[in-house]
Amino acid sequence: MTGGSTAKEYPAQYFSASTIAAVLNYPLWRASAVGQSGFRVVLQSANYPPVLTHVASAVPQSLAPYFHAFSPPYKGLAATVMGMSWARAAIFYGSDRGKEILLSMGFANTTATVLPPLVVSTAVQCVNMPLVRATILLQNPESNVPNIRESLRQIYNSHGISGLWHGTSAGILKTVPKYCTAIFVKDYFERVLPPVDPESEHKDREKLVHSAIKSSAAGVAGAALTNPLDVIRNEMFKTNLGLVDAIRSLHNELGWNFLVRGMSKNLIAVSIPVASTIFFTDAFIQFTKSRKEDDGRSRSY
Repeated sequence: MTGGSTAKEYPAQYFSASTIAAVLNYPLWRASAVGQSGFRVVLQSANYPPVLTHVASAVPQSLAPYFHAFSPPYKGLAATVMGMSWARAAIFYGSDRGKEILLSMGFANTTATVLPPLVVSTAVQCVNMPLVRATILLQNPESNVPNIRESLRQIYNSHGISGLWHGTSAGILKTVPKYCTAIFVKDYFERVLPPVDPESEHKDREKLVHSAIKSSAAGVAGAALTNPLDVIRNEMFKTNLGLVDAIRSLHNELGWNFLVRGMSKNLIAVSIPVASTIFFTDAFIQFTKSRKEDDGRSRSY
């Protein structure tokens, strides 16, 4: 992602950055999943460790989803992190590598920027959907399902094999625009930000500042655009309704306010992981390039 680098050379950096972002942002994702799904959080009755029981009873209801999200037990943690890690790594690596390939074939910059995330994020969403549905349903505080395996089994027993992919349409409508927007904004800022002077003694810091700007803009743009589709997808998961019926049910319950249900949590839970994945990838690539340059100078002496 860093200017002048080739994605082909750094697949490990993409995956490492995506994994760190997924681990750090798991509680935020959990809060967003609870908020957008409309799950009820009653801290006093939740199954918390004894050390947190008294604290939970004193937490205001407005902060209950956040307290729940940051508190154990972390059901589905490993599966959620694994799913997020490979998915974001595949999307960002595939998009950057795909852009390089399409540009070398003579495609226009806009096509090379938008087409790879469109294709890759669609494929990733289809492959990841059973895991996504199972992990979101697992976050219901009132659910007695203990782990991801049982969550998948329950979905299969209740709705058959097709139930594992229920909500794929809304998932694609949400995921594909989010990543296409984020990557388009990222690449736009890469083009318009002033280049870093290679002779500057602060060039490494300036590159990281540039990365922070573009990654923040990309994360917020992608999150704000797709919040309504997150809400619809999670309602489909919760109720097993189809796309149109889920929209009708949400509208009957909340009016058009359903479009912004969980928006504040989603802006945090979606923008921060996307932004941190981009930023960490740039930082890891920059660090790797610096090490290679240092090793090259050492050999020349």
